Amino acid sequence: MDQRRSYVVTGGARGVGRAIVERLLDEGAHVVAIDLDGPALAGSRAEVVAGSAADEGVARRAAELAEAGAPLAGWVNNAAVFGDASLHTASPVDVLEMVDRNLAPALVGCSVAIRHLLTAERAGSIVNVSSHQATRAVPGCTPYVTAKAAIEGLTRALAVEYGARGIRVNAVALGSIRTERYDALLAELGPEAAARVEDEMRRLHPLGRVGEAHEVAATVAHLLSSDSSFVTGTTIPIDGGRVVLAGDPEAHEV
Repeated sequence: MDQRRSYVVTGGARGVGRAIVERLLDEGAHVVAIDLDGPALAGSRAEVVAGSAADEGVARRAAELAEAGAPLAGWVNNAAVFGDASLHTASPVDVLEMVDRNLAPALVGCSVAIRHLLTAERAGSIVNVSSHQATRAVPGCTPYVTAKAAIEGLTRALAVEYGARGIRVNAVALGSIRTERYDALLAELGPEAAARVEDEMRRLHPLGRVGEAHEVAATVAHLLSSDSSFVTGTTIPIDGGRVVLAGDPEAHEV
């Protein structure tokens, strides 16, 4: 990591967000985490703003707290809400509301970060967390798929609009990552069903396993740093090759 800087990470209490927070702290950064469950970050070296990342007031408080510790140099929009719906069973209004629950935190975070950086006349880096589902849709997950696709479009739009002002915007598209949520799902399924899921995950990812949260954190930290100073407007898959795997009846066993 570069000289001491501040970063804001949304959804920083658990899973991938928590791993990103800890990685940045380990690299010497000052970190402010936004999360609905603020107490979950008790004991962390990060400063905490409890609340919704989609609330502009909450995001502004996080930016101010970050700036008070060190110059704000980056923002990670990781907060997400998982909810499934299909258009034949849910109303358009309900589906739009579910899309908004995932898109709004990223939009608000980008807005607050960009305004802060422009006011400070400072370069910076924004990383939006997307999913393989943005390009590989899963039946029944229309709101999440739509929101993540929109986040990747937002990433490209902001990269071209603010690149000349020194603000880089990138995204990472995650495959299946082992988190508390993933482990809880396996535990709920029971040993036999969990084993089937694990086997399916091995077949879906060419690397033969799900990812680890620290692997995501490493790439995010790179995108926030000056080591990636000529990278903007891109979405980097962190998915063990999941999006490039093509199931084909003509495929040969290896």
